[in-house]
Amino acid sequence: MLHSELIPAADKKSRRLMIMLHGLGDSIEGYRWWPGALELPWMNYLLVNAPDAYYGGYSWFDYPNNVAPGILRSRKLLFGLLDDLVAKGYPADQITLGGFSQGCLMTADVGLRYPHQLAGLVGISGWIFELDTLLKELSPVARQQRLLLSHGHFDSVIPFGPVRQQAKQLKAAGLHVEWWEFPKDHTIYGAEEIDVIRNFILAGYEAQ
Repeated sequence: MLHSELIPAADKKSRRLMIMLHGLGDSIEGYRWWPGALELPWMNYLLVNAPDAYYGGYSWFDYPNNVAPGILRSRKLLFGLLDDLVAKGYPADQITLGGFSQGCLMTADVGLRYPHQLAGLVGISGWIFELDTLLKELSPVARQQRLLLSHGHFDSVIPFGPVRQQAKQLKAAGLHVEWWEFPKDHTIYGAEEIDVIRNFILAGYEAQ
């Protein structure tokens, strides 16, 4: 069971929900600013802690060592979280799944395998785990999923070039990938990147 915290929308009837997955060593506390920055009053937000303690925060998988066991474990936990939210009345197509760094990896890993179409996937400054395997294990609705990927030219943690190549491979496989590059390090690029994310989220709901 993952520890999470719901920040409700101003509109109490809204079932639109964004799940935000933090990066290595971060936690729910690191994303309390997120709802205020996106300025979407009808959006509910679920902030989630990764399962493993890591230097005062949490981790989705053991990095940079053998990442596979932790990713597979966290994938299962996040599938369970999504299923539980749907059972609680948040329709899958009203859920946006997003994450930063490790959280970005988990967003793509889970979102493109999840059997129900989501409103959108937002991956910031991360990478794809075992891309060839992912392409073999895509869900039946994966090519209808909308995926935003953004990365920094000067990322000192996850190099820019290989991630851009992964985005190209996803597009070549027929996936709906919106790719953005920013002159940033391993961070969120302020209001400019927030605007891109907000517009991507809005477009997903407007298309319904």
